[in-house]
Amino acid sequence: MLEEDKRGILLESGTNEIEVMEFTINESLYGINVAKVKEIMVSEPVKHMPHAHPAVEGIFKPRDLVITVVDLPKYLLSLDCEKGPKDLFIITNFNKMNIAFRVHTVVGISRISWTDISKPDKAVSGGNEGVATGIAQCGNDLVTILDFEKIVAEIAPETSIQLSEIDQLGERQRSDAAVLVAEDSILLSKMIEEALHKSGYVNTKMFHNGRDLWEYLVSIRREKDLDQRVSIIITDIEMPQMDGHRLTKLIKDDAQFKHLPVIIFSSLITEEMRRKGRELGADEQMSKPEIGHLVRVIDHLLDLRKE
Repeated sequence: MLEEDKRGILLESGTNEIEVMEFTINESLYGINVAKVKEIMVSEPVKHMPHAHPAVEGIFKPRDLVITVVDLPKYLLSLDCEKGPKDLFIITNFNKMNIAFRVHTVVGISRISWTDISKPDKAVSGGNEGVATGIAQCGNDLVTILDFEKIVAEIAPETSIQLSEIDQLGERQRSDAAVLVAEDSILLSKMIEEALHKSGYVNTKMFHNGRDLWEYLVSIRREKDLDQRVSIIITDIEMPQMDGHRLTKLIKDDAQFKHLPVIIFSSLITEEMRRKGRELGADEQMSKPEIGHLVRVIDHLLDLRKE
């Protein structure tokens, strides 16, 4: 239902815009980045899986592909909502996984700027580890953007960042290279920082979005020790206020910053996204949650800077 529609709404690179698909659960409005959505379909019978997370409804097999179904109303509300015949499955693809989320209705798609998305306060998001990654102003409506990466990480921790990948890299040396990271998910930000420290990169500076990181760069632009204050930049794509593509474009279009290596580390790395990243000048792009690969790429890019 969505594949053909998406061709007409793919965004140009670095415009700091997002397509938000609005959907409802018990008449409350929620949103998801269209880039994460593979298809929308009417809900189908689901095979129950024993010993699964309470929010995992089971599996179904459309077109020879087995997909896990997450009961989003149950996950969000901790209630067993009646499953209606008009319920929909939003089939998503991110972190190299296909997952279906049950919702009640799909309202439509809005194109907005990331500046129209604000970080929710703790009361709205559910505390430091909240599931709301942003509040979007879509026309006259306020839409809660859900942190689908956190939802999946909670339901299936083995699919998220694994610190054991750092152990597999062998003995590591401490590095004072300044690593700047833009990541809006509180959970993933903590995990990335912990993994970097474990790998020896202890001089990290974390930012909640691309705008905060960019403003920091601008603030140190005239400093003589610029290259000591920032050695390499890692950025997510999806972030309130300024996304990773816009941040990459600003850095690579700036004569003073364009030499800085930029790694895009995102759940949305597809061939289309790779093309956009290359156009913007990203030095490397890789999919979460491959944290071991990320560290190896950091090693490589920093070695190149020494040459």
